[in-house]
Amino acid sequence: MYDYFPFVNYPLPYSFEEMEPYIDIQTMYLHHDKHLQTYIDNLNRTLSEFPALQKISLENMLTDIERMPEGAKQSIRNNGGGVYNHCFYFAGLINMGMKPYGKLEEQIIKQYGSLAVFFEQWEKAALSVFGSGYAWLVLDGEGNLKMITTANQNTPLELHLKPLIVIDVWEHAYYLKHKNLRANYIKDWLEVVNWERAERLFTEE
Repeated sequence: MYDYFPFVNYPLPYSFEEMEPYIDIQTMYLHHDKHLQTYIDNLNRTLSEFPALQKISLENMLTDIERMPEGAKQSIRNNGGGVYNHCFYFAGLINMGMKPYGKLEEQIIKQYGSLAVFFEQWEKAALSVFGSGYAWLVLDGEGNLKMITTANQNTPLELHLKPLIVIDVWEHAYYLKHKNLRANYIKDWLEVVNWERAERLFTEE
């Protein structure tokens, strides 16, 4: 859906109020229709000047960011990363009170000992992001889970890691409802994680 130029801000697969009371309707609207749209517009503007890049998927551009032309590299990292990260974030939300299950739950317990320890470490990772960025649960090339953080709009793709879940901890993702209390936002966000999608990403070949 978001693979190639020109990029389009497709509607969310759910209503803006769907994540209430955990993520408020106004935040969802501004986050998707305003913030994401700005990244899309900026990325399209950059790629309009580089016809050869228009045939490359966004994921491939971000994976091979160091091979991108100097005149486009920073914009692809910032704006392309903004598109990728936001689309991944929005796709990872569902208001069903889900918890990890299946093969992913087994791997989490194998590595972290219990879901309780996993969630405790996840909250610490998300709180550790200085300024703006993201916390990710990713899969490495050895099949192991890792919690990583990325600054600004950097992605795990350039680290050759496969993302499974992500929390956006830029202030615009939570400030209207949670003010400066990021910890409260993290707890609320855990109520709307789409663990079915994470399981599917974890188990797919």
